[in-house]
Amino acid sequence: MALQCGIVGLPNVGKSTLFNCLSNAKAQAANFPFCTIEPNVGVITVPDERLAELARIDNPKKVIPTTIEIVDIAGLVKGASKGEGLGNKFLGNIRNTDAIIHVLRCFENDNITHVDGSIDPVRDKEIIDTELQLRDLETVESRIGKIHKQAQTGGDKTAKRMYDILLKYKEALEQGRNARTVEIDNREDKKLVEELTLLTDKPVLYVCNVDEASASSGNAYVDAVRAAVAGENAEILVVAAATEADIAELETHEERQMFLEEAGLTESGVSRLIKSAYKLLDLETYFTTGPDESRAWTYPRGTKAPQAAGIIHSDFERGFIRAEVIKYDDYVSLGSEKACRELGKIAIEGKEYVVQDGDIMHFLFNV
Repeated sequence: MALQCGIVGLPNVGKSTLFNCLSNAKAQAANFPFCTIEPNVGVITVPDERLAELARIDNPKKVIPTTIEIVDIAGLVKGASKGEGLGNKFLGNIRNTDAIIHVLRCFENDNITHVDGSIDPVRDKEIIDTELQLRDLETVESRIGKIHKQAQTGGDKTAKRMYDILLKYKEALEQGRNARTVEIDNREDKKLVEELTLLTDKPVLYVCNVDEASASSGNAYVDAVRAAVAGENAEILVVAAATEADIAELETHEERQMFLEEAGLTESGVSRLIKSAYKLLDLETYFTTGPDESRAWTYPRGTKAPQAAGIIHSDFERGFIRAEVIKYDDYVSLGSEKACRELGKIAIEGKEYVVQDGDIMHFLFNV
């Protein structure tokens, strides 16, 4: 499952510094490899201590973690929704992502100018929000124009449902609210609007970029951002990107840990960001493990066994018979699949089994 998160923000907020921290993540720990597939796209592994523990137990020939693509999207200016600057490219790149990492400047530094002359992360957020909302409003109004007649005749129930949903989005966007604030509970209704790929409906992680002194506690700017996004379905993460860049330059793990502790942190911002982005998409992980390979597999929360098997290969889902499931804690405490089998810790599950985060799976199929 190829997942992609786009880093967005105004100029001089620390967006590129954060991206460069991610690109240097391999210097922080061996299990955070990064590779560049385009000048502004990197692939980085999702840190998961459970996979490392399974690899320690089974000593496999290969260890394959799950990954996320991180895209450093071109900067935005006012008027991007109308094509100003690199607006069209910016908006097009966002449309292709699964989630948005929105970097906000929450630090003072006289040597780094701000495009609007002062530090105000809430204003900065609203600038980008407005541009995305304008583009979404254009998308919604265009679709309303296309299905209006179908909806009014009453014969096409799907068109009528779609029309009613679009009116909800239109009202929200005209009020300056993001599409993600619109509550759509019905799963079928959600599927109807997914094809619109509304920019402000994407999950968003607001990264408050602070100075080193505020890395663990935040500051007044962060408090203002929290208040501003309280009504959104969004997450907030506090990161000192410049500090993270310094940590990435240190030679040893011990030096990096000492630096983190001095800053009052237990885990690097890069690691927290990767995990947060993964969770933001409401994803979980199951594992396959043995002497040949220990591997993490990404799946959406609530996935049933056959669909989880299909993530490995479509034949697994098409010919699904059953799944053998071992709970992670049992596997670690007993130390092997053989021991789990002998003590009856392997459950046999059918097509209705909902996969749980951390499950160790073995699928039986026939095609």
